[in-house]
Amino acid sequence: MGAQAYQEVLSDPKLPPSHDPREIEPVKRVAARIIDAAKKSKYADTANKFDWEVTVIKDDKTMNAFALPGGKIAVYTGIFPVAKNEAGLAAILGHEVTHALARHGGERMSQGLLAQGGVLVGSLVGASFGIDPGITQLAGGALAQYGVILPYSRAHESEADHIGLLLAADAGYDPHEAVRVWQRMEQVSKGQPPEFLSTHPGHETRIKQLEAWMPEALAHYHPQPGMQVAELPQVAAH
Repeated sequence: MGAQAYQEVLSDPKLPPSHDPREIEPVKRVAARIIDAAKKSKYADTANKFDWEVTVIKDDKTMNAFALPGGKIAVYTGIFPVAKNEAGLAAILGHEVTHALARHGGERMSQGLLAQGGVLVGSLVGASFGIDPGITQLAGGALAQYGVILPYSRAHESEADHIGLLLAADAGYDPHEAVRVWQRMEQVSKGQPPEFLSTHPGHETRIKQLEAWMPEALAHYHPQPGMQVAELPQVAAH
């Protein structure tokens, strides 16, 4: 499914892959280091089985990057201003790669199926008491959405932040840059929904967690002499 989804993204004529070496080379350099770190992490078995592939998508308006099951990575050029440099990109890719390694997508699918089952049961029970099935289905959907799916999703996000921070540090990138990434993200993503209605932790929560994990990350961080940590190319304003 990951490979299929990846091909669908790459075949979208509105989102062509970048052919600019200034955009491609730093992304592939960082991804290679993150992948190498993953192959030595607690997810080594999974990382070594993945058929890794990295694509840079030329879309300066979209602040996004993802890693799908199987190791298919895509980075949109619109994330460059938030990442700012290769260390920031390492924090982002570490996060996304963790989602794939920890099989968060499969867990979310399982949660979704359970939630659908709960909504169906709620509708049947409600109907037995003479309640409009449409109302109980809506209520069940709300309970499933805000009581089950989103909290688990926030847990996945926090786990990806934590493990991703360690992967970036293991790859030789300063983990402090992860905090700066989310500070920049906070500046450009005003109007975020309240944390309890969001699939992601609030920016303040995220930054506090990263700062709490920083001593652990610094123990993983060993700067490599001569390692390049370049600024990412500038892209069109959002």
